[in-house]
Formats: sequence, structure tokens, C-alpha cells
Amino acid sequence: MKTRIIAAVVLLPLLLLVVLVLPKIFTAVLFGLMAAIAARELLHGTELVKHPRLITYAMVMAFFVPVWSSMQMVYSLVLLGSLVFFAALFGEMLYSKATLRFEEMALTVVAGMLIPFLFGATIRLHSRTYGRILILLPFAISFLSDTGAYFAGRAFGKHKLAPVISPNKTVEGLFGGMLGAVLGVIVYCVVLQKVWNLEVRYLYVSVYGILGSLGAVFGDLCFSAVKRQTGIKDYGNLIPGHGGILDRFDSMIVVAPLVELLMLYIPMVVI
Repeated sequence: MKTRIIAAVVLLPLLLLVVLVLPKIFTAVLFGLMAAIAARELLHGTELVKHPRLITYAMVMAFFVPVWSSMQMVYSLVLLGSLVFFAALFGEMLYSKATLRFEEMALTVVAGMLIPFLFGATIRLHSRTYGRILILLPFAISFLSDTGAYFAGRAFGKHKLAPVISPNKTVEGLFGGMLGAVLGVIVYCVVLQKVWNLEVRYLYVSVYGILGSLGAVFGDLCFSAVKRQTGIKDYGNLIPGHGGILDRFDSMIVVAPLVELLMLYIPMVVI
């Protein structure tokens, strides 16, 4: 626990520096690197894909998807990149004389395109007006949900939520996580209103908090299930006390696009 706290204290200010102070391209590059590492963790760390060039293709593609998101998904670049990625994957299949299994190629697409696109919602939020502020919302929901679930689970947890996939998760922790997320969004909205003088629709606060918390739990369980299937404890060891990028940010893969959708259809902040 001590190692986890020290790592968070060191890394959180660095993340805030990049997101809040440096030009947007630095945020896109940072998140692109995170997506590339996550792609390697999912494919190589689990040994689901053993073909080294497929892993390389996934990492390269995963890096560029968030960068394209910072450019508001320029159609020509996305089309060109997708075509090159497709050609590289099927070129490997042809070169192997059809011995390369389609399942490995499909997993490469998941790691190289699907997951980075969902995670890239953070960058798309960053590209909106007041994006430097909005990008923090999915992080706040995810982390505060996790914190609320941890303390509620320790204090009141009796009923297992998913005993086979994640034995430590409890129903009580689930509700504690939702409460933590809702309270976190309320504080976030108060800051927006007081500091930036933005109009906030408090009616939607609970929607963001509850759905975001449920999304965080769902994302965590999804990637925990993969770990169970492949018999690994962590996806990596890049972050001391936390594991790899996927171990720390798995919930963001669901929370970030969910917040992006909510901001599109029921915007909590009037800009």
C-alpha cells in the first residue's frame, strides 16, 4: 500500500503538468505512449499473441490513434493508417502461408485500434472548449470510484460481487464507489462554477457519477477476466505498486468514452 501511495504522489503531479500546462500535443504523445505500452501488455504479457511483428504493429497503431484524436480524427490519416495496418496484418498472414491464425490478428486489432480509440476519448475531451478541465473528469470519476469502493468494501463488504473474477470486490464496495464518484463530481462541479464561472447542470451530476462508477467497475472486471484466463497477476510492472498501464487505467477504457458520450448528449457543463 505504501508503494502505491508513493507512486501516486510522484506520478500524479507529472500527469497534471502535462495535461494542464504543456501544449496539447504533449498530452496526445503521452497518452499515445501509454496506449502503445498497454497494447504490448495485453498481447505480450498475456502471451495471447506470440508473433513479435504483430505486437510491433499493434504498438505503433496504438500510439497513433490518440494522436489522431488530438487532431480531431483527421479522416485521411485515419483511413491511411487503417489501410496500412490492415495490409500489414494480412500481409503477415500471406507471408506465413496462412499458418498465422486469424485469432491473433483479431487480438492485434483490439489492442492496436479498439482499446486506444476508447482510451483516446480523453484526448477528444481535451480538444473541446475548456478541454484541459474536462479531461480530468473521467480520471476523477475512475479514481474516486476506486477509492470509495476500497474503503466501503473494507468497512462493510460482506457480499462478493464477482468472486471468481475479482474476489476482493463486494456489492457494498460497488455502492461505496458510486457514492465516491458522485461526491467527486459534485466537488468538481463546484470548482468549475467558482473558479471558471461555468454554468453547471447539477441535475446530471448523479448520472455522471453513477454511470461512471459502474463503467469503472465493468472495465476493471473485463480486464481482470483476461488475467484470470491467462493466469497472470498483473499486466506489467511499470508502475510500482500498481502493475502495468492496463492494471492502473483499465477502468478508463470504459469511463472515458462514457463521459465523452454524456458530454455530447447530456452536457453537465454549459460552455
